[in-house]
Amino acid sequence: MNKRLAAEVLGTFWLVFGGCGSAVLAAGFPELGIGFAGVSLAFGLTVLTMAYAVGGISGGHFNPAVSLGLMTAGRFSAKELLPYWIAQLVGAVVAGLVLWIIASGKAGFVAGGFASNGYGEHSPGGYGMAAALVMEIVMTFLFLTIILGATTKRVPAGFAPIAIGLALTLIHLVSIPVTNTSVNPARSTGVALFADGWALGQLWLFWVAPLAGAALAGFAHKALFGDE
Repeated sequence: MNKRLAAEVLGTFWLVFGGCGSAVLAAGFPELGIGFAGVSLAFGLTVLTMAYAVGGISGGHFNPAVSLGLMTAGRFSAKELLPYWIAQLVGAVVAGLVLWIIASGKAGFVAGGFASNGYGEHSPGGYGMAAALVMEIVMTFLFLTIILGATTKRVPAGFAPIAIGLALTLIHLVSIPVTNTSVNPARSTGVALFADGWALGQLWLFWVAPLAGAALAGFAHKALFGDE
């Protein structure tokens, strides 16, 4: 169990550091800026690479919503849910701290949103709370649907991380303008702790919506498709 939790810490660290780091450190430079597309690809690559690196140890969740969705689908033990959540939060917060230490080393650094998720005036596109709630529920539902489908025995082994990484990239391409894309409560928490105060005030939505979408996806997959 300790090896599995360590794998979740490491995998979630990489997801938050690589994904949010691309936004904080690289996206804003005119000459080096990678834009929304680059940040989207960075998040997808973190999941793809770490799923191959440690997914065989822990299952490669790196996300409390994924763990919950797998549980409601009957693929993950309820008694392991809380330890996984704690490990994922540890990895995310440590990543946020390391990223803050690096970013704050530049003269004139201001944390600002620090790649946090938000709605209303803190949405990149100015979308309201209802739009953000619907987007996060729908996107997490679809993310878990892809994860659950790609990891069945009906699909050739070894290709699931590619589908999952590409799915996360696509999710970011669609939803960054609305919420800056969460679909992962640990990712949201890890950077909100180091951002301006509004980020923590809006963090509740980025727990409630992804968890709701993931739970619904797990129940739907179990009812409609089942597992062998």
